[in-house]
Amino acid sequence: MDYASKKVYDFKEHITRYDHSLTVALLTWKCTKSKTATLAGLFHDIATPCFSHVIDYMNKDYAKQESTEEYTEKILKNDKYLNECLKKDKIKIEDIINYKQYSIVDNDRPKVCADRLDGVILTGISWTKNIDNNDIHNIVENIEIYNNEIGFKSKEVAKKVLNVSDSIDKYCHSSEDNYMMELLADITKNGIKNKYISYDELYNLNEDELISKLKNSKDSEIMNKLNKFENISKDEIPITEIPERIRIKG
Repeated sequence: MDYASKKVYDFKEHITRYDHSLTVALLTWKCTKSKTATLAGLFHDIATPCFSHVIDYMNKDYAKQESTEEYTEKILKNDKYLNECLKKDKIKIEDIINYKQYSIVDNDRPKVCADRLDGVILTGISWTKNIDNNDIHNIVENIEIYNNEIGFKSKEVAKKVLNVSDSIDKYCHSSEDNYMMELLADITKNGIKNKYISYDELYNLNEDELISKLKNSKDSEIMNKLNKFENISKDEIPITEIPERIRIKG
C-alpha cells in the first residue's frame, strides 16, 4: 500500500516480501533442519504479483490467497542458476515448488506454520508494535513441534502469539483496509479490462511502473479512483463487510 492515502495507512517501516521470505526460511530451518523444506519456504512467495493480496481480492480469493501462486512453477523451473544449484545438492525442483507438502512451511488455517508465525512477528514488531525483540526471542526459542505442526512449550507464549495475531487482524484487516484493498483491486481490474495494463505485467513490472501506466491512461474513471485511493481519509470510508478471517488456533 505504498501509494495509498497516508490518512489511512501511515506505516513507518517498510516490510518487503524478501524480508518475509528470509524469515520463513530461517524458521523452517530451525524447525526441520531440512534444506529442501527450507528452500521451499524461501521461495513460497516468489510468484507474488505487484499489489500482493490486492490481486487476491481482484480474483475473489481472499480467504485462501492461492490464486496468485500460478506462476510459481514457471518462475522456478526457468531459473537456470537455481536449477544448477539444486542439481548439485540432489534436490528435485518439484520438491521446492510444492511447498504446501511441508506443514511446517504452510498449514491450513488456523494452524500455526512458519509463514503464518512470521506474519505475526514482522507485523507485530513493525506495525502494531505490541511485541519487541525480547518477545520475538521468547517466541522463537519456545517453538515445539507437535505432529509436524508448530506449537509452543508455554501457554503464556502461545497466548502472546494469539493476542498479537488478533491485534493484527484489527489493525490490518479493518473496514478501512478492506475498502482500500477492494478499491485498488477494482482499479487494477479496470486497467486490465481496458488493456492499459496486462495481467502478466503484474508479475513483470514493479509498482511504480504499473501506477504510471494506469495514470498515463488518462481514463477518467481510473483517475478518479486513483485520486480517491491516494487521498481519502478514514472518516470518508463507509463501513464495509470484511471477508471471513480465521484466527490462529488457541
